[in-house]
Amino acid sequence: MDIRRLARGSVEWDRLERVIQTLADRYDREEVRVEFLEADNWLSTPCVIDEEWFVKIVSRQNALVHAVLTTGRNVGAVSAGTGGFFGRFDTPREMVEHEYEATERMREIGINAPRPIDAFEVNGLGVLVLEYLPEFRSLDDAPDWLVTERAPELFSMLATFRDHGMAHGDLRAENILLFEDEFYVIDATNVHDDRVDETTAYDLACALAILEPRIGARDSVRAAAMVYDPDELLSARRFLDFIRMRPDHEFDAATLRSELERAADLGRR
Repeated sequence: MDIRRLARGSVEWDRLERVIQTLADRYDREEVRVEFLEADNWLSTPCVIDEEWFVKIVSRQNALVHAVLTTGRNVGAVSAGTGGFFGRFDTPREMVEHEYEATERMREIGINAPRPIDAFEVNGLGVLVLEYLPEFRSLDDAPDWLVTERAPELFSMLATFRDHGMAHGDLRAENILLFEDEFYVIDATNVHDDRVDETTAYDLACALAILEPRIGARDSVRAAAMVYDPDELLSARRFLDFIRMRPDHEFDAATLRSELERAADLGRR
């Protein structure tokens, strides 16, 4: 078996059927239409129900993979000169309850996110139900001119997290959606809320890592400098090498570091 499939795991069909039946019962529907999504997702089995709900089904294997990834991220944070600030989950239910609460909190502070509907457990599986956003596209699928135009908006959104003592913690292009001409954010992970300076810098560095291959280091940092002060820009430098090691980010860390230093110097004059 492919090692990626082994790590990701699969949920037995009878257990999936029980989840779907439970959803139908909870929402008083005699039957539902289910579309399982072809997604390279190690942390859940995603599906869409009745083109109304986006559902994540989380197994114990998914929770184990999350714990392993969290350990690796904390090692990376330590290598960047800070202590680890990522939190882990012990059960599938904890994973879905956290995402429900994080999504609810994002909406409370004014960040667009799918409406959270439910989080519960069925036969050892965690089940998260969110509003389904039809016809969205991820930032990966947006043209470069649009990414350039909307980059300051992305940093303003991250600053909203910061201003409320929060962070996303797992910012990637596929976690930033464009729906009805608005940014939406999904899949916030668990970070310690007493480490705002570090988690703010990490989110900022991740955003720069997303943008640099699309619009270049200078335009990426220029957009960030509209929102962040010189010290905050410089604080992002420490995480660039760690983020570059992640398989979901490919960018020029050296050029970004140079542009951050240049922008911070200009900002202090």
